[in-house]
Amino acid sequence: MITAGAALLTASRAVEHYLSHDAWPSPRQLWVSFRQALLPGFAASVVVAALAAAVVLDLLALRAGRVPGGAPMLVVVALAGLAAAGLGGLVLVSAARRRLLPAVRDALRTAVSHPGRVAATAGVLAVAGTLAVLIHPVLVPVMLGHLLFALHVLARRNTGPVEATAITG
Repeated sequence: MITAGAALLTASRAVEHYLSHDAWPSPRQLWVSFRQALLPGFAASVVVAALAAAVVLDLLALRAGRVPGGAPMLVVVALAGLAAAGLGGLVLVSAARRRLLPAVRDALRTAVSHPGRVAATAGVLAVAGTLAVLIHPVLVPVMLGHLLFALHVLARRNTGPVEATAITG
């Protein structure tokens, strides 16, 4: 978990670099990007893990009948968790072009002005999550790469061409 956020952010930046420049970044550029993403990536990993745990615990408590609400509340909490995942996908794509906190603000602005983009991102994440359960575990990292590519292409489709950016280094 310590390096997972940095690895995911570096991979997202690499996909963005590829889409902008039609070439993958060099290993040195990737290393510099990874080092810069270590602290923000760790912080983001902790926040995401805490939010995911809260949603899962809520779903389990609702399913077991320990809290009131039953099936309708189960659906509401599941949809809220999916919407939060969609927002997280927007943050990940936006963070490939800017620092993490401005990326969060950008994703929140996008979510408020274009809620369909959150829904589309959440849909892509839901399909990828379903496929991750159904495929052989060895293929999950490959699918993660395809997921990142899909999220970036979806963001470009919704926002138009993005100014060319490079991984620093």
